[in-house]
Amino acid sequence: MTTPSRSRRNGFRQTGVLLEQRIRKAGEGRGFAVARLLTHWDEIAGPALAPNCRPVNVGYARKGFGATLTVLTTGAFAPLLQAQLPRLRERVNTCYGYNAISRIRVTQTAPTGFADPQAAFAAAPKPAVRPECAARAAEQAGEIENPELRAALSRLGAHILSKSPS
Repeated sequence: MTTPSRSRRNGFRQTGVLLEQRIRKAGEGRGFAVARLLTHWDEIAGPALAPNCRPVNVGYARKGFGATLTVLTTGAFAPLLQAQLPRLRERVNTCYGYNAISRIRVTQTAPTGFADPQAAFAAAPKPAVRPECAARAAEQAGEIENPELRAALSRLGAHILSKSPS
């Protein structure tokens, strides 16, 4: 008897496995060879930049050296974003794992467009965590030595406990 694969157990498939090819194909169509740039933009850009801008396109030069990332922002935030471009380029290249992006181009737009309703730049607000759930999760993760891992598991546990009905 063979054991079920990691992606398929009890006849069910993980959502990520089902959507992986479609997400990759859609991202590559706009130049995003690494889908993580799109899916983790809030972490890559940081809390100060992510709510006010988003990646739109990655264009590659003809000779293949260095790509240009196009970032969409509002007109009022563009000068502030322009000042942060070297830092943003460094963080994006960290996501790629090498110096893939050599230039970032800023494209400005109005906060609302011709199409109604216009999508906002900011991500949806994160659900509130009940304090008793956060305390219980922190207590359960207290034995873990690595502080970053302990904090991440505490956050995960608090969100899981907050969503459970008991």
